[in-house]
Amino acid sequence: MAWAGPLTDIFAVITGMIRLSKKIALNIVKSVYQYRVSMYSKKQMNKIVIFTGGGTAGHVYPGLSVAEALMKKDGGIKIVWLGSGKGMEADIVRQSGIDFIGIPSGKLRRYFSVKNFFDLFKIAAGLVKAFFVIKKMKPDLVFSKGGFVSVPPVTAAGLLKIPVISHESDLTPGLATRINSRFSEKILVSYERSLDYFPGGRAVVTGNPVRSAIYRADAARGRKLAGGGDKKIIFVIGGSQGALQINLLIEELIEDLVKDFTVIHQMGAYSFKTSNLHGYITRDFIKEELPDFIAASDLIVSRAGASTLWETASLGKASILIPLGSGSSRGDQIKNAEVFKEAGASIVLSGDLKAERLKNEIYRLMSDETLRNKMGQDALDFVRGNPSDKISDIIKERLS
Repeated sequence: MAWAGPLTDIFAVITGMIRLSKKIALNIVKSVYQYRVSMYSKKQMNKIVIFTGGGTAGHVYPGLSVAEALMKKDGGIKIVWLGSGKGMEADIVRQSGIDFIGIPSGKLRRYFSVKNFFDLFKIAAGLVKAFFVIKKMKPDLVFSKGGFVSVPPVTAAGLLKIPVISHESDLTPGLATRINSRFSEKILVSYERSLDYFPGGRAVVTGNPVRSAIYRADAARGRKLAGGGDKKIIFVIGGSQGALQINLLIEELIEDLVKDFTVIHQMGAYSFKTSNLHGYITRDFIKEELPDFIAASDLIVSRAGASTLWETASLGKASILIPLGSGSSRGDQIKNAEVFKEAGASIVLSGDLKAERLKNEIYRLMSDETLRNKMGQDALDFVRGNPSDKISDIIKERLS
C-alpha cells in the first residue's frame, strides 16, 4: 500500500518519542531522587562550629571548656578553632584534640603606638584569610571567646551571614567585644551588671567558663607535687604571661616567706628564674598541674584576670589581688577585682604597692583560718554553677 511507508515512519517517530520521553522522565526522577538524597545527607552531616579567641591562655582555656561541654552533649558537632598562628593558643588547642587554623592577627590598642600602623595590615590579612576559611567551611555558627584575634573571624562571619555568639569575660567589655557585638546575635556576659553595656535584650548572663579540670582538682595530689610537708601553701599567679610587678615583690619577700610557707610561683616566660630555695617552686607557665596546685593552696596571690579569678573562686580560695593598673591596660582588672572584693572573696592591693604591705596582708590572712575559710566560701558562692554548661546549651539550642 502507498500509505504504508509513511505510516511506518510516523509510528517509528512516535515510538522514538515515547522512548525519549521515558528516558527524560527517568532522568528527572533520578535527579530528584539524587537531590533528595543529597539534601538528606547534608542534614545528617556534622554541624560545624568555629571557635575563635586568643592572645592569652585566659581566652583559650575557657573556650576549650565550652567546646568540651558542647561535644559531650552532641558528638556530631565538629569544632575548628581560628586563632593567632604565633600565640600560645595553637599548642594548647591542638593538645586538646581540636583542629586549629592560624590566621594573621594584630593587636587593638587604645593608645598611640607605631605598632598600630603595622598591625592594621595584620588585621586586614587576618580578615581576608578568615573570610575565605569560613566561606569554604560553611560553619553553622561562630563562637567568640574574645581577644583581639577574634575580630577578623567574627567580622568575616558577619559579612557571610553566619550566626555569631560572643562571650565577654570581664566586667566591662573590651574593644574586641564591642566590635564583635555588632555582628553577634547574642552576647554572653559573666556578671549581671555587664548587661548595662549591651542594651536591646541580646545579652545573657552565663558566668565565666573555667577548664573542666578545675572541677576534678585534687588537693592531695597538688600538695604532693609541691613537695609535701605540713607548711601552708601560697600560690602566686601572674597570669599566663607572668607579672613583673608581682615577681619583683615576691623576690623581695621570698626568703622570709619560705621560712613559714611553701610558695608556688608562676612567673611567666619573660622573667622566669630558677629557684634555689627549698620550699619555693618556680615555673614559667603551669598547665596540667594548675588545678591541683590551686586546690592545695591556702591563699592565692594574683593579678585579676577573669580566668584566674573564676578558677580560684571555683575551688573556694581566698585571694589577694594585685590588678594590672589603668596605665598598662584599659582598667578591666581593677574593675574585676572590685567585684570580687565586694563579694567578700578577695583583698585588693593596688597603686604603688610596697613589698612590706603585701607581706603584712599575707601574714594576716595566713594566720586567720576562719577569715580565709569565709572568703573562700564567699568566692565559691559568687561563682557557683557551671558556665560552660550554660553556654554550650545556648549554642546547641541555636544550632537546632
